Amino acid sequence: MHCARDTVQLLTREMLDFIPPSLWLPNSPDLNPVDYRVWGVLQKRVYRQNIQTLDELRQRITEEWEHMDQRIIGNAVKQWLRSVSLC
Repeated sequence: MHCARDTVQLLTREMLDFIPPSLWLPNSPDLNPVDYRVWGVLQKRVYRQNIQTLDELRQRITEEWEHMDQRIIGNAVKQWLRSVSLC
């Protein structure tokens, strides 16, 4: 879990609009603001090669996030908004 904590700290520091896990709905993946599709794409890209250090992990997350296709994020947000409105 240490890696997850470091990732959250990095995202909190680098992204002004990042919603911290303390505000996520704990038992509802469909209503989680960090859509699994976005995380899945980011994780797949970050771990294309083995990571040796925490600094390398930070660098890869930042680089891959910067290169993330905005359509992936936009589609995830649209799906999340639909799920929220249905509830």
